[in-house]
Amino acid sequence: MLQQFYPQPFPHSYPFELNKDMNFSAAHYIPNEKAGKCAFTHGHTYFVNLTIVGNELDDMGMLVNFSDLKKIVHGKYDHQLLNHFPEFKEVPPSTEVMAQTIYEVVVQYLKGLANQPRCVQVIVRETPTSYVVYRPKVKESFQS
Repeated sequence: MLQQFYPQPFPHSYPFELNKDMNFSAAHYIPNEKAGKCAFTHGHTYFVNLTIVGNELDDMGMLVNFSDLKKIVHGKYDHQLLNHFPEFKEVPPSTEVMAQTIYEVVVQYLKGLANQPRCVQVIVRETPTSYVVYRPKVKESFQS
């Protein structure tokens, strides 16, 4: 994996901060003539960084199991045509939409954990020179 700089999320008071890097290969298209070449089906190796924070560890001494995070993102989207997913029927899977959607998938998973970790940032890198940072509004991310 390339050495990458990740912007830091805004300061928080949680004692634990977990970052998980992963990548997956997928195809997509943006069905709009203004998208230029991106209107045609093409693929990327997406690089994703998740930032998760929390106050408490689980019974295994983990904030979140890294392998579970990989399953819910990589396991879902790897080697897929993203436009075929129901979540992209109304709004096509641009990098911005991918970052927000991955955030929502992760949040759904985290809601089921007893130690109540929070996702504060998702970064999706579509190419070596282009990436999106998605940070939910503070009240969305830090509500108790």
